[in-house]
Amino acid sequence: MTDTLILQPTDFANGGACIARDAADRPIFIPFTIPGETVEARLLDEKAHYAHAELMRIITASPDRVEPRCPHFGVCGGCQFQHMDYAAQLAAKEQIVTDQLQRIGGFTAVPRAPIIPNPQPYGYRAETELTPTPVGGLGYWSPFERQVIPIVTCPILQPDLLALWQDVDLDLPGLRKLTLRIGDDEALLAALEIEDVEPPELETDFPVSVAIVLPDQTAATLVGDNYTIQSVAGQDFRVSPGCYVYPSPALLAPIVETVLHYAALTGTESVIDAYSGVGILTAFLARQAAGVTAVEINPDAVADTAVNLADTDNVSLYEGWVEEVLPQLPTPDLLVVHPPEKGLSKAAMRAVTGKRPLRLIYVSGDIATLARDGKQLAQAGYTLKAVQPLDTAPQTYHLDTISLWQKEN
Repeated sequence: MTDTLILQPTDFANGGACIARDAADRPIFIPFTIPGETVEARLLDEKAHYAHAELMRIITASPDRVEPRCPHFGVCGGCQFQHMDYAAQLAAKEQIVTDQLQRIGGFTAVPRAPIIPNPQPYGYRAETELTPTPVGGLGYWSPFERQVIPIVTCPILQPDLLALWQDVDLDLPGLRKLTLRIGDDEALLAALEIEDVEPPELETDFPVSVAIVLPDQTAATLVGDNYTIQSVAGQDFRVSPGCYVYPSPALLAPIVETVLHYAALTGTESVIDAYSGVGILTAFLARQAAGVTAVEINPDAVADTAVNLADTDNVSLYEGWVEEVLPQLPTPDLLVVHPPEKGLSKAAMRAVTGKRPLRLIYVSGDIATLARDGKQLAQAGYTLKAVQPLDTAPQTYHLDTISLWQKEN
């Protein structure tokens, strides 16, 4: 078999590549292509039942193909969809959601709503993680080069965050990772993860707070405030280094609105918010519920929640693993889970299904793990009632979903 094939991609796979099929009907995964195109591709990694290929040439281009804005696109690995018109990106993500829930989750009918688009397809990211490169400077990990590569620009970052990055003059020895973040109040934060106790020297012309993350993962403030502010529907939330922030703050309000819509609270219900982070969902659920119990393992996020909800008197806050805390709590009327992208652990799934809430809302940052976990929820007697995708990361294959599950008798 020749290493080069002429192929016609037909569908998107989770991860951003397109799927084409060779003469033997074997799936071939080709990044940076669009369904309907005719392309020349070189086989890279052949398995018995599938293969990966590299795009060599566009023979017939899709009308959805556009020129990428980033000079690093195709090498950096951070973006997968810059070669597509934004409307085509949204359609691709809708197809991926349906495909994953059908193929992995086993759902024949997927009650998926149209994806909520991002008002900022570029310039939206409020945080970025940079790593020293082998040749000096800072960059991103490239899955294609299999190393950290130097990066000089990133058009999906908010402009002020990009300007800070390009202005940073950093003494690199001992630096493992540099995280830059911008708050909704335009305050800038740099968090340095280092190998030694002595921090590297950081110089910038921007007013920026600086925090240091030591090898034991404790954080200390070097300059300014050890947090940024995220504003959601008129309420400010403190977010410390190491605490999760949505890649696109503009989608936080639609996330909250969707969760509250699915929750349909009347003021009499008990709610558990598992993996509660800095308390954003907790705060809004508490406004409409009789009481909310928040469970979070990150001590910095727990501390932020205590500050963010200081004026809220119907919230109980637990620091601990969801799989350990949840079995100790009374069964709520509504359980909200927002696990990391890896989804629910086996122990957490046992705790969730063992609690047997009548309704469950699952906020997911990875459609594949939602499909996997959703299959187990269905086996435990839950029916998938609704799925709302949100484009929290334009130009990439990543998206968030919010799904509603109902316990059947």
